[in-house]
Amino acid sequence: MIKGEGAERVGGDLEAQEWNSTRSWVAKGLAAGERIADVARLRGGWTSEMRRLTISGPDGRRALVLRSFVKPFYVQHAEGLLSREAAILRLLGETDVPAATVVDVDAKATCCDHPSLLMSLLRGTVRVDGHGAEQRADLLAGQLLRIHQVEVTAETRPRTWQPWTSPERVTLPESTGRPEIWRRAVDVIRQAPPVHKPCFLHRDFHPGNVLFDGDGDDVRISGVVDWVETSWGPADLDVAHCSTALALLHGVPLGMTFADRYVAAGGQLTGENAAHLYWRLLDALAFAPDAEKVAVPWRELGRSDLTPALLATRLEEYILALFKRYS
Repeated sequence: MIKGEGAERVGGDLEAQEWNSTRSWVAKGLAAGERIADVARLRGGWTSEMRRLTISGPDGRRALVLRSFVKPFYVQHAEGLLSREAAILRLLGETDVPAATVVDVDAKATCCDHPSLLMSLLRGTVRVDGHGAEQRADLLAGQLLRIHQVEVTAETRPRTWQPWTSPERVTLPESTGRPEIWRRAVDVIRQAPPVHKPCFLHRDFHPGNVLFDGDGDDVRISGVVDWVETSWGPADLDVAHCSTALALLHGVPLGMTFADRYVAAGGQLTGENAAHLYWRLLDALAFAPDAEKVAVPWRELGRSDLTPALLATRLEEYILALFKRYS
């Protein structure tokens, strides 16, 4: 759902990418006289292949976005992931959250080469550069609060949140000179999750999943993407995830202030330091040892400085900062 930068031409049709069935599926849903005129791969993703489709027809041109799961793990879980995202996007259509509109979904790959979701294109671009990062962090905090305020019914409530790591799955960076800090952090998440008031969560909210439009004082959020992990759980968990990402992208200080920005925007978090520490470490440790899962798409977006060594160092410094503030 990225427009402009971050897109790469991949040819005028989908056959070149061996997606003949997917192309036919998209074409059957187009209006009379419309055709797929161009395809561009959208950079910056990890879980799926993202493509912008330019549709040409009697009334001019329009653009759609095609998300397809091609990695074996995500193909295996695609039915649940894509069906959930489609349902969430339909729910968000009744809110002020800037999300895409569902055009069609083939979660089982009944018609497509790969499980796929077709949706509208949102304006804006992903911005992960350092210029304007502080201003964007404030906008992120305000947007996240509005996401948490989305009201749901018993029927539309998303699944209960799930942790993305556990004490047994944490991998320590080989280069660390302070393994005791990591062991201490792992011990924190051995505890039971703190008591919390659940709300609607994006669950993967970070700068790579937010689109911005405008420049300078006129910059604004134009879209929030990637709703496959949407969950029901503590606001602290979404805040923790964005905090870790900001610390890795822009340095520990910005990551440490995001929770304060969220509260300043009107959000509510747990008032106990021990609970703060639990949620923040539960998220941070899922990035260990070197945040390579997010580093790859970030480097595709131009952040070649984000080497595994740098990210491992920032992650460790962030964990140290969390202990200093909350323990």
